[in-house]
Amino acid sequence: MTFSSLFSPNFTPFSSARPIKHQLSYHPYLPSTSLQHNNIRREFLVPYVTSVPYQPINVDYLEGEFSGHGVTFEGIGDTCVVKMGLDNGSRATLMLPSGLITSYKVPMWHSGTVELLHTSVSEGDEGEAVIQGGVSLALNCEDDDEISWSPSTWALRDVRGNSNDSIKVELVSTDSENMVETRYVVTLQEDVLTSEISVTNTKPTPLRWTGSIISHLTVSSPEATYALGLEGSNFLTVTPFLSNFGIIPPNLDEENNSDIGQLWGQMGLKRFFSGLGQRNQKDAREDTMEGEEDDDYKQLNEQISRIYTSAPRFFTLIDRGRRNSVAVGRDGFDEMYLFSPGSSHEIYGDYSYICVGQSAMLKPINLGPGEVWRGWQQLHNPNM
Repeated sequence: MTFSSLFSPNFTPFSSARPIKHQLSYHPYLPSTSLQHNNIRREFLVPYVTSVPYQPINVDYLEGEFSGHGVTFEGIGDTCVVKMGLDNGSRATLMLPSGLITSYKVPMWHSGTVELLHTSVSEGDEGEAVIQGGVSLALNCEDDDEISWSPSTWALRDVRGNSNDSIKVELVSTDSENMVETRYVVTLQEDVLTSEISVTNTKPTPLRWTGSIISHLTVSSPEATYALGLEGSNFLTVTPFLSNFGIIPPNLDEENNSDIGQLWGQMGLKRFFSGLGQRNQKDAREDTMEGEEDDDYKQLNEQISRIYTSAPRFFTLIDRGRRNSVAVGRDGFDEMYLFSPGSSHEIYGDYSYICVGQSAMLKPINLGPGEVWRGWQQLHNPNM
């Protein structure tokens, strides 16, 4: 069952016996947009990102150490909900240790509030709650020895600000063995929610990483939703990539049960574009559909999965059904990912969302020893 809010009467706490696994995951798409050549698929190396168990979170400690900034904490099983709230009515909810943003409610011109994120809560195989959607990170770091690491759990490092102006919640995920530190700062302002990521290479050797910030934005239906400002942007049509928190429409989910789907679910797109070398990278690109956006007011009623390589830093999604809009901005990321499940699903239903991702997938980020990379995504509410 899918809910518009995380906090439903039917919500079941996480099972501590099942640790969260945070990795890049890719799902088969329509035949017209999927990668067809099996010989390319067989050349992929399949990295495996292990699950990292986490200790129960001490909510009392977090309350005593970090409360008083417009932030409250609520324990759910072995996990924690971080609630951020401003005096003007803007609200955001963040989960620990997953780092998943499950809610962003904003004040509107009609004096009410509206939820901008699409989040579902369903029951897993072992009776645990499975939360999908929202805003999530999917990152994979790799050194010259092809030893990879992906942030799987996040710890709260600091809370700053106040409910009058803005609130910053800083998370950190560190791999001391591979000498990589990743920071994630979520900032709630009166009309903006910012997700900022920074990666620090403390190794004496180079590091490269691929990944994205993926946002599920709720809409009445893709049929009523339009992307404004993308005309003239170059794009590649690619196999959909979603994190473990991605909401998958039934037609994609059924295809993912095939052997090919299992393969796509375990590998990283970084192997597709960077791990095979320049020659195979060229062959792989030739197997995708390239184009240039010719519509400045693009209706998102069709099922699409695209990486825009030259999109503007800011563009707007307009939902005519709900009579609201969201301005999406980025910095540091050269690519913008856009996914629509299409309008064949129920209006205001489980699959009434548009997926937007700020990504570094076609061209990995390279970090020398001691270097730091930063990038962010902003969701701006222009409806006040």
